[in-house]
Amino acid sequence: MSETTGWMDDAYKDAFETEVRGLERRCANDPYCTLDQLKGTLKNLYIFQGNNWDGRGQVFELGLSATIAAYEFFISELEKKDSPARSAKN
Repeated sequence: MSETTGWMDDAYKDAFETEVRGLERRCANDPYCTLDQLKGTLKNLYIFQGNNWDGRGQVFELGLSATIAAYEFFISELEKKDSPARSAKN
């Protein structure tokens, strides 16, 4: 990792981990936090990411990419927990 991009890797990792922790707290404390709601937010994040006609800048895009990755990861983990195949094995 070079010094010129090392800060980007650190910022991405920090943003990703912060978002995942926030999603964990949200779903643990909000009875209305559902998989469908999380998928809807992710869909809107994809749209927001694609609407970059004004040039948001590298730092903002890095944070947005980390947020999207965190949602994808979190949703995937929830789907694994709720998977019928997993339930059948247990």
